[in-house]
Amino acid sequence: MDNKQKVMQWIDDHQEEITCFLQELIRTPSVNPYFEDNPGEAREGRVQQVMKAHMEKLGADIDMWEPDTKGLAKYEGYPGYSSDFDETDRPNMVATVKGSGNGKNLVLMGHIDTVAKGTEWTHDPFSGELENGNIYGRGAVDMKGGIAAMTMAVDAIVRSGITLAGDVSVATVVAEETPGIGTLAYVERGYRPDACIMTEATELKVAPLCRGVIWGKLTVEGRSGHIELPRQNWRDGGAVDAIKKARIFLDHFDHLNEEWTITKTHPLLKVPCQIYVGKVVMGEFISTYANKAEIYFDATYLPRERDEFGGGHLVMKEIEDLIHGVCESDPWLKEHPPVLEWQINADCGETDAQHPFIKTMQNSLEELKIPPVLEGCYFHTDMGWVEKAGIPIVNFGPGDPRDAHSSDEKCPVEDLIQATKTIALTILDWCRTTSDASLH
Repeated sequence: MDNKQKVMQWIDDHQEEITCFLQELIRTPSVNPYFEDNPGEAREGRVQQVMKAHMEKLGADIDMWEPDTKGLAKYEGYPGYSSDFDETDRPNMVATVKGSGNGKNLVLMGHIDTVAKGTEWTHDPFSGELENGNIYGRGAVDMKGGIAAMTMAVDAIVRSGITLAGDVSVATVVAEETPGIGTLAYVERGYRPDACIMTEATELKVAPLCRGVIWGKLTVEGRSGHIELPRQNWRDGGAVDAIKKARIFLDHFDHLNEEWTITKTHPLLKVPCQIYVGKVVMGEFISTYANKAEIYFDATYLPRERDEFGGGHLVMKEIEDLIHGVCESDPWLKEHPPVLEWQINADCGETDAQHPFIKTMQNSLEELKIPPVLEGCYFHTDMGWVEKAGIPIVNFGPGDPRDAHSSDEKCPVEDLIQATKTIALTILDWCRTTSDASLH
């Protein structure tokens, strides 16, 4: 039996253990403190201790540190950096299984934080319940499923008695959900492996691209007044309907989206970048003209649109220009321009789809008779800082990303096992075993 067969057999024989490890991660809450319903002691630190203990049993060298906000201050204005980040009990962890030193190095990376537990669950969000072939819980797919798969892939190799030529590291970083400082801190620490797998959920597709995301809040001013009475001209103190003014901006967002359908496409994405309005808050009382309207929107952008900092300021400027143009065409808005607040600027990344590492991953899928589909991520992942550091990186992981952030978030056990196998085969081919390396 060759090394690959040994590892595949180990994974088949330890499916229950792989499943239980994901359940353990889910049962150790790690809600990003940004979210208001963060349960007590749920910061990333506790689950990082679970990861540390697991990797120590494999003989890994452990590097654990909390991102230093002051030390990273030179990145002010860059995606991921936040001067008010509270690093207390929020450590990054890099656990490295050393190879013989004559092979390529690989890091398996994932963010250990989750969004809030949310509401309307039919399963306890921190139970890791197994039902009908799915593991349920907050973080099951975003992204503790990927972390479990990458960790157990290393288990399979080490516990099969195989020595690699190159180093393989398991890196779990904090604060991806916001602001993204964990991956920035990883790169700043000086890590430069030869390749990286970011184990975000991709339905087992190989995703060498992710889009960037910016969030904005547009506050449109109106003037209240009784809605049933004749209105005076606004210059004479009459009411102004903020809802009607907001509708102008919503219409122009739709027109801009029609343009973006043509101009903001990518061959690895099925849909173009768009401005998505996710929340609208308008009005005070049913018979009063609204004196304020708030439009919250999400806009995506492509790596080719990155600014000098690697973020989305060029796209922000495009939206700002649109809003300014609308104001110039409306007398009220010209004198009472809305307030635009940028809330999130999450970066993006792209690795050449022809890179040898991408081909290595596709070959691993083919060995398992899984279609080696190339498709970009439609959402932000942490790949930006890694890619900008010159490290070829791909997103690949178990589960459907549409389940992320949802009630009854789940990861299929079958996906978990197949992802573990795919990552293990990729490790063996990329890092090579000591015996393989000696032949080259």
